[in-house]
Amino acid sequence: MKVAYVFRSPMASTYQLATMILPQLEEDYHGVEVVGMFFFDDNTFVLRSGDPVGERLAQVARDRGMLLMMCDQCAVKRGLAEGTLEQCGRGEVKAKGTVEGVTAGCFPQLYAALGGSPPDQVITL
Repeated sequence: MKVAYVFRSPMASTYQLATMILPQLEEDYHGVEVVGMFFFDDNTFVLRSGDPVGERLAQVARDRGMLLMMCDQCAVKRGLAEGTLEQCGRGEVKAKGTVEGVTAGCFPQLYAALGGSPPDQVITL
């Protein structure tokens, strides 16, 4: 089964991702194929360059070809992207200061990125 995670709730990236999902992925017993992760609000901070959880996640994503995307509007507001709020949703905002492989986008970009390997389930945490 293929799944995609959406990290929406406060601290979801520092709790569910960092202490449950990521260790299981690293040790190869998560039980499903994770095709992508999408980060909202302050959950985007885990994707900052140098963040220990983000660096570990970037390695797993590289090894497995997994999408790491953060909300472009959330990223702009937190200084993690180049662009303006008016550019959000159009695919014009670019991630900056993040771990390797992270992109910024909105739902249209998320759908396009996952289109080649669509998840069977989307789990929002």
